[in-house]
Amino acid sequence: MARTLSQPVTVTFDYTRSTGPVIGRFLTGLRDGVVLGGRTADGRVLVPPPEFDPQTHAATTDFVEVGPGGVVDSWTWVPEPVAGQPFDRPFAWALVRFDGADCAMLLALDADHDAIATGMRVTVRWADERVGAITDIACVEPSAGDLGFDTLAALAAQPAAGEPVTGVVSPISLDYLYAASPEESAFFSGLAEGRIIGQRCPVCHKVYVPPRGACPVDGVPTTDEVELPDSGTITTFCIVNVPFLGQRISPPYVSAYVLLDGADIAIQHLILEVPADEVRMGMRVEAVWRPRDEWGTTIENIAHFRPTGEPDADYETYRMHL
Repeated sequence: MARTLSQPVTVTFDYTRSTGPVIGRFLTGLRDGVVLGGRTADGRVLVPPPEFDPQTHAATTDFVEVGPGGVVDSWTWVPEPVAGQPFDRPFAWALVRFDGADCAMLLALDADHDAIATGMRVTVRWADERVGAITDIACVEPSAGDLGFDTLAALAAQPAAGEPVTGVVSPISLDYLYAASPEESAFFSGLAEGRIIGQRCPVCHKVYVPPRGACPVDGVPTTDEVELPDSGTITTFCIVNVPFLGQRISPPYVSAYVLLDGADIAIQHLILEVPADEVRMGMRVEAVWRPRDEWGTTIENIAHFRPTGEPDADYETYRMHL
């Protein structure tokens, strides 16, 4: 039995969205050193402003300047910050109710643990460079005395010139440790040796690659190991025409499901060394392995698949695997 493998994984992407007239106005205010709330039909001022009144469902149109001072309604201490948080030193997350607002907003509070208390007054510390994002509020910090709304507002950073904010790009990142199952570990260890390992169900005799711990048809462990060839048939495919961040190959290119000979489930991989418009269902392909000194316990040991030049497979041989 191969050793159980694990691998740190980071998934990142940029989430892009239009802000609309309400959130756009709120973010434009932050860029200009102003915190805006939205007044609802019952007279409450909510921060950030909702796009629609929670009672009447009408679009929010009445905006009110609040803060930049406020009161801590509650807080929690962060003794060991993680990547992506506002500070690399201990800080607090606090629910801050700005002066003039009727609800609290979650913000980072930069203060010593012993100096923090529910009910303490705080004020906004603006980011050195403001771009129209929630991070334009770098944090809140203890006020130098209760200066009052008018005086605190006068201390806000000078407005930054620019057009109204209409869109934002938010980088998203997730770090986790992927632990492979014993069956997956055997598959990846096999790839490090130039072998493709699947497992067969002892009841229905289907061969799964990558292997699964149990057959989804019969619900029994897939205990019989099967070594598969690195050739197969394209069942379905798509032509990638749209460029995206981090793309390694210039479009157009083909991503396809390849049913390896002897397998009962297809694997997804690249099809190269053939014009994209010539790829078709039933095309016979073979794996192109990277140089052996580049191999690891990864499917990327196979750089891509390419046509073998054999006649296309008969549709009946793969129609149940589409």
